[in-house]
Amino acid sequence: MMAASLLLRRDKKATAAHLKADLNRADNSSGVRQLQELLDVVLNPETPAADTEALDWCKCLIAGGEGFEEFCKTVRSYDNATLCGLVWTANFVAYRCRTCGISPCMSLCAECFNNGDHTGHDFNMFRSQAGGACDCGDGNVMRESGFCRRHRLRTGENVPSIPRDLLLMSEMVLPHFILCIIQYLRDGYIEADASTERDLQKVLQQLEPQISFLEELTKMGGAMRTVLTKILTNQQTFKELSMALQNSGLVSVEEKAQGATADVTVGAEGGAGAMVLLGTTAPGSPDESSKEEDQDAGQSVGQRKRVKLSSSTKDPCIIESLKHKCFLEELLFWTIKYEFPQKMVTFLLNMLPDQDYKITFTKTFVQHYAFIMKTLMKSHESDTMSNRIVHISVQLFSNEELARHVTEECQLLDIMVTVLLYMMESCLIKSELQDEENSRHVVVNCSEALLKNNTYWPLVSDFINILSHQSVAKKFLEDHSLLMLWMSFVSFFQGMNLNKRELNEHVEFESQTYYAAFAAELEACAQPMWGLLTHCKVKETQEYSKTVVRYCLETLQIWFDAIGFIDEPAPNQVTFHLPLHRYYAMFLSKAVKCQGLDLDSLLPDQEMLMKIMVHPLQIQASLSEIHSNMWVRNGLQIKGQAMTYVQSHFCNSMIDPDIYLLQVCASRLDPDYFISSVFERFKVVDLLTMASQHQNAVLDSEQERPMLEGALTFLVILTSLRVHLGMTDDEILRSEMVSQLCMNDRTHSALLDLIPENPNPKSGIVPGSCSFEEVLSAVADFKAPVFEPGGSMQQGMYTPKAEVWEKEFDPIMVVLRTVYRRDVQSAMDRYSAFLKQSGIHTGNPWPPYKERTALHPCYKGLIKLLHCKTLHIVIFTLLYKIWMDHQNMSEHVLCMVLYLIELGLDNQVQDNKEDEEPCIEEHCHDSWFPGTNLLSNLHHVINFVRVRVPETAPEVKREAPPSTSNEASSYGQNLREAQVFSLVAERRRKFQEIINRSNTEATQVVRPKSSSTRWVPPGTPPQLVTEILEIRESMLSLLIKLHQKLSSKHNSLSPSWLEEMDMSRHTHGDGITAIERILTKAATRSCQIKRSIQDICGKVSPPVPPKKNNPTDKKTMDKEERRQRARERQQKLLAEFASRQKSFMETAMDVESPETEAAMDLGASEVMESEVLYDCVICGQSGPSTEDRPTGLVVLLQASSVLGHRCQSKEAKKLPTSDEEHIYAADTCGVAHDVRLTLMQRFFKDSSCLQSVSIGWDGGVYVQTCGHTLHIDCHKSYMESLRNDQVLQGFSVDKGEFTCPLCRQFANSVLPCRPGRGTEAGAWHTPTNKKTLVLVKEVEDLQERLGPFPTESNFSKEMELVIKDIKNTTQKKYMDYGKNPNSPDNDFLFMYSVARTNLELELVQRGGNLCSGGASASAKRSCLNQLFHVLAMHMRLYSIDSAYNPWTKLTQVTQIREADGFEEERPEVPMLFRDVASLLIIFVLTMPQPLRKEHFTCVVKMLYNLQFTQALAAVSTKFTPEERQAWITSGTLKKNVGNAETSFEVLLSHVISELSKNKSVYTVNTEETSMLSSTVWSPQSIEFSLQQFCLPFLRLSCLLQHHLYGDDLTTCLEEEEFTSLAVCLELLPSAPQPYSIEHSASCLRWAVSAFGLVTQWCAEVTGLSQMQAEQSLNMLVQEPQWTAPRLLKLPDNYNIIFQYYHRKACTACKKVPKDPALCLVCGAFVCLKGVCCKQQGICECVLHSQHCGAATGIFLLINASVIIIIRGHRFCLWGSVYLDAHGEEDRDLRRGKPLFLCEERYRVLEQQWGSHTFDHINKRWGPHYNGL
Repeated sequence: MMAASLLLRRDKKATAAHLKADLNRADNSSGVRQLQELLDVVLNPETPAADTEALDWCKCLIAGGEGFEEFCKTVRSYDNATLCGLVWTANFVAYRCRTCGISPCMSLCAECFNNGDHTGHDFNMFRSQAGGACDCGDGNVMRESGFCRRHRLRTGENVPSIPRDLLLMSEMVLPHFILCIIQYLRDGYIEADASTERDLQKVLQQLEPQISFLEELTKMGGAMRTVLTKILTNQQTFKELSMALQNSGLVSVEEKAQGATADVTVGAEGGAGAMVLLGTTAPGSPDESSKEEDQDAGQSVGQRKRVKLSSSTKDPCIIESLKHKCFLEELLFWTIKYEFPQKMVTFLLNMLPDQDYKITFTKTFVQHYAFIMKTLMKSHESDTMSNRIVHISVQLFSNEELARHVTEECQLLDIMVTVLLYMMESCLIKSELQDEENSRHVVVNCSEALLKNNTYWPLVSDFINILSHQSVAKKFLEDHSLLMLWMSFVSFFQGMNLNKRELNEHVEFESQTYYAAFAAELEACAQPMWGLLTHCKVKETQEYSKTVVRYCLETLQIWFDAIGFIDEPAPNQVTFHLPLHRYYAMFLSKAVKCQGLDLDSLLPDQEMLMKIMVHPLQIQASLSEIHSNMWVRNGLQIKGQAMTYVQSHFCNSMIDPDIYLLQVCASRLDPDYFISSVFERFKVVDLLTMASQHQNAVLDSEQERPMLEGALTFLVILTSLRVHLGMTDDEILRSEMVSQLCMNDRTHSALLDLIPENPNPKSGIVPGSCSFEEVLSAVADFKAPVFEPGGSMQQGMYTPKAEVWEKEFDPIMVVLRTVYRRDVQSAMDRYSAFLKQSGIHTGNPWPPYKERTALHPCYKGLIKLLHCKTLHIVIFTLLYKIWMDHQNMSEHVLCMVLYLIELGLDNQVQDNKEDEEPCIEEHCHDSWFPGTNLLSNLHHVINFVRVRVPETAPEVKREAPPSTSNEASSYGQNLREAQVFSLVAERRRKFQEIINRSNTEATQVVRPKSSSTRWVPPGTPPQLVTEILEIRESMLSLLIKLHQKLSSKHNSLSPSWLEEMDMSRHTHGDGITAIERILTKAATRSCQIKRSIQDICGKVSPPVPPKKNNPTDKKTMDKEERRQRARERQQKLLAEFASRQKSFMETAMDVESPETEAAMDLGASEVMESEVLYDCVICGQSGPSTEDRPTGLVVLLQASSVLGHRCQSKEAKKLPTSDEEHIYAADTCGVAHDVRLTLMQRFFKDSSCLQSVSIGWDGGVYVQTCGHTLHIDCHKSYMESLRNDQVLQGFSVDKGEFTCPLCRQFANSVLPCRPGRGTEAGAWHTPTNKKTLVLVKEVEDLQERLGPFPTESNFSKEMELVIKDIKNTTQKKYMDYGKNPNSPDNDFLFMYSVARTNLELELVQRGGNLCSGGASASAKRSCLNQLFHVLAMHMRLYSIDSAYNPWTKLTQVTQIREADGFEEERPEVPMLFRDVASLLIIFVLTMPQPLRKEHFTCVVKMLYNLQFTQALAAVSTKFTPEERQAWITSGTLKKNVGNAETSFEVLLSHVISELSKNKSVYTVNTEETSMLSSTVWSPQSIEFSLQQFCLPFLRLSCLLQHHLYGDDLTTCLEEEEFTSLAVCLELLPSAPQPYSIEHSASCLRWAVSAFGLVTQWCAEVTGLSQMQAEQSLNMLVQEPQWTAPRLLKLPDNYNIIFQYYHRKACTACKKVPKDPALCLVCGAFVCLKGVCCKQQGICECVLHSQHCGAATGIFLLINASVIIIIRGHRFCLWGSVYLDAHGEEDRDLRRGKPLFLCEERYRVLEQQWGSHTFDHINKRWGPHYNGL
């Protein structure tokens, strides 16, 4: 130890180097000894694990003196691995390619996927549930063509071999290190009691660094893995080190164990005795079972007692103790013990690329399998643990080679089956099916946690996984004892979750255990079955099927005995779970279909068949009962079971095998017996009587009809379904697809989901396999996703082709596959719509009859059902009852009866006379019909029938028998002839016969005397009496009479109609068509029938039913008349409603209003002398708005930054998808305006600055209305009622939100309408002849006139409230731009900016110009007029100081004031720097309202002069000095011409020369300009620039004029927009002049000398002492041209976004967000719902929406591909703009198919953003509570 302590003191690196050198010598014993000693000290398990010193030592020693990082690099360079093997944990995004995968579990990491070539493959991206590993490079799991570039190269071959000394230290050090970890794990483990949960975690946390270190080592590549494998699997090392430990006196596991339980002895050699920790002693020993009993008794209070089986099934060696022989075994043991900690799992999996390790590890895993199961059952976190187990096992068992190896060497199959059995035995209870008392059958208890939580799924999924390998499955099928074990496992599920019908009370507690039961049968029974069936597809595998079938029958027999079943099922019970029956059925079907076996060789005797059919038939009857509401007291869950049973994921493992099994039974049993059984099971025997009244002992009368319909429908399905009886796989797929498409149009993914596929992904139809796509394109048309104006987004849908409706629509298949009954109706509605549309049939069609695929020869017996007397008697009876209108008959019953007749005609029995039973048979049960063939029975006339009826029935004859002997004798004759029919007796007789036949095998038949009377339940009121009815009809005559009845014409069939028949129109139609079709078919098949038909039609039949005629006729007459009247009334109402609706639409809903209606606008242009009247949509009164009772317009105020996001470039900005790309916000409108204002405020007087610009580009308030008005007091009471209404629909009443009471549009304020006259057209519009100067003076006077202070009234109060609302709409920061926040100037600026914002936004919505003209697109809904009044009233409170009034500067040349003592005061903003549009709005709003139009025009003209001069100045700054000089000269020459003041050349030269004076603005950067303008400015290009500069002002003025005066906007071409607007604003005479180049200057109207004014304006600029020339220049060059606002341009393929952003770290918190989101307006990357980026309790998305969009945010959620909209305090899911190849969204990327941008949707999103209509179009809003 001395040496060690010396070494410890030295430098770690030096020591390591020194030791390495020692070890490399030939004689290395001293080195070895030194190292041993050192490690003993360093890795002492006594020191706490958290101490990292030991870890540092190990790193240094392993690296042998180098730095650890360099060492890693070196080792990596020798990596020879050819597999990727990257291990991931849950939630990782990986890929699966079905085209490349050999195993269905194949998966690839994103890097390998993107580096491989999978174009055109069937792949998808998925989020890993349990974790996984990348299979790239593993040829056992995937095809080599799918390997990525890196792993295709077989990198292993050219890697140099590793130098021996490099890993020498690792080989010496690591065994000690691993042992140390194991020792910690041993010491840390405490056997479970209440307090352990935390402690295990604590131990693991302390070991975190050590295990991470191991993980790091595995990532160094193949070379290091080889070393680790050696250490982990070497038994010698393990033995030596363990011994050394024991000698050193540290406690090993065994000793600890012995301390714990004395009665267990453990081998003393190196194996750690894990067995004790298993918590069990030798299986089956008394103390174990007693211990478990107690624990169970405590657990299952209030449950049924669990049943313990004798332990014979358990194979002792499997559940035995474990002896550990190497590190790997013990590591795995502790991994399991600690419930699979993630780090350990990852370490063990990271080692898998090493082949030797893989084999050893798999064997070890299998050894521990039973132990895993036990730990899993005890675990509290079974979900997490399950995922981790599967994470490991799927890597091991997907590999066929490995699975086969382990099966052979380690009895993998035995272990798995035994472990599953053992697991299920822990939760068995006694079955209550059939004989409750004496039943010996046990079933799993579905309410146990084990089943409820699916705890068994990891084991079952492993089992399914290994059965998918052919070699393993064959081994299983060949091992008879295993098969027998498996059958006993399956029988645990046979009859589970038994339902007992509640007859009295409604069940108190609806148990939801049925989920567990269905999941268990599907996962534990059906999926392994499908797995086995995959391998039974060819003739060579016949033996397997025979064996399975044999064992199924044996197990079934055991089951029947165990439940005490004789012949009748117990009443009122049903279980949906019969896995044994289904195994039997599926193996039969496969044997006949694929293996060419003869059906009869696999079938049991008749008696067994009769037993087998009972329970599946019971289920079919119960389905009908459930739908007839007979189980309603059992709650909703029973309906849930009925639905799940037929649902697409379950149907082919449940209902299909059941029906197939019944078909097999039906084809082999006596048909009369089978048919009677069906009707008895469906409880409708009593109904099948000729009498008009009967008593039913078991059904209420309202249940009779649905039950009868159920029974007949079942018979039709049974006789016509061919899924297992001869259809090929492609035909099945096609019929499944057609039936789904007929119910509804379907999306591609819904269709994939709805088509049942064999649950094992490797068998049958694989979704996405070529046949699926081929069939789909053959039967359906694709409807591309369209967009409905309402905003609801459609997905791409598939809809059936016309010929499918015509030839393939199969209602029977639809009925079989519908989960909801309404789907059948939907299919029929769609069918009839198709027939109407294509003109085939206009009435109400009946379900069409479809020809069937031919039966497989084995199943020909099924046809006997259609040709048996019992069925014919039932058909005859029902036809009679329908014709006689007995109660509880329906069209559906007739439809099914006809269907059965037609099936019988289409499927004739090949007559073999010798088969006919001897005639003695006949006399006893019926002489109804002579034989069994339907054709011959059709025309057989039945004269008399004896019936049992209640005494009260109308049939009972009251008078005495007739007296005359003649009649009397015939009456006696009738009695003898009369037919008696009793199904029950029938069935009893047959059953007895079969039993006798099989018992005695005697030649003569013993038959009990069947009583012809029915058994009557005791004490049933009225007595039944026997009556004889005279019938004298045949089925044929009844059909013909029904034809007459349906067509309500006597003689509807003329005797010769058969000859005239046209068969082609017979496929589609109603009942009449169906009957004609049947008669025609019958006639073509038999001449006798043809004659009979002609006879019957020839006798003109008397009026039909034998009822009293007159009253009914009268009734029908009245009925007709009443109907007619009702129809007329309805028409009248509808017409009235339509006209109302029209007027409503005109006032409210008209969005694109045609010009003709423009006259009705608010503020329309015709003369309205009267007051404006408003309708209140709440109280419905109409009247003017008054000071006392003002009316208001329903409006929505919202802050908007849409304008601020406009840019100058036409192209939208691109979303960055790599680190090189960025988005800069500097060039947006909002930023530009901010910069400008800030610059102004540096040099000029604040109050003046605040009148020289507009704000509201960001966070401006936008006002919109639906156009409806209401009284403000009505609105207040409406808000009160909303406030008291508890059910709030996604808006907040406290914030003033509501929906318009009429059109339900969202709103949050009311804008008062100005009392008084309409827009007083007459006086205010008259064109004026006043001189310009006069008008200018008038305008000045108007401005001087102070606004009258509003009197205190309701109206003014409302005005103030609205202003408050407007201010509250936006955030404070968007209102305070002044130096002193609360100054009136600030308020003033905000007010006129609101007007500006609304005008600008309307321009944006019109496409940025006014070319389209017309009334405004939103004229009816425009509230600008009202808004201006509200703002004007408010702004009139501030007067503008006349000294500073800009009007004077516009219209007068003033003397420059001498500088008085005001030097320190800053100058005002020069006129040339001011925003002209803002001035216009200020003037209009501060002048008294209403403003005369002549004054408005005058203001516009004066401002245009200023705008034009600004344009000249701006253009001039772009010239080179030479050009400027040239223009000065050319302009000066023309100065004396008459029109100098309206010539741009003259004015331009004047501006240039003025601006060059004093402190010239042009002094800057002359070199730069000359560089820029290589082009010479021609007069045309200057003219164009000037027009472009002035256009925005003209557009705004024009729009303002349109809203104030209702002038129409004219339509024009874009080139003519300038002229058109100028004419409109009266700047140009209305007769358009010939297009002259100079016409932008010809609009100038100067009030005083142009040159004087211009000089004055320029002087203001050149006279600025403070400002730099450069800054002046910037201020002059305003950029008024902004393009329409656009969202970011997104890449076409969603994967580009996803791959870049889903792993990207958030810029704020530097972590990868759990839910990353992108702002589509500015591209910001934010954490949705992330606590990390919360500020003051507000999450990042909400914060960003406030900064970026003034509370409107549009975010793309990266992990879900959907877009959410945040609007204020609410949010909604908008949908997705990315769709897959089939036009579908993939929300949450569940399907993981490639997604592509849908341009239309994105345009709609952009349009909704620009037009602020999110609130109106999207309906589902919810509050986000700042949590997004």
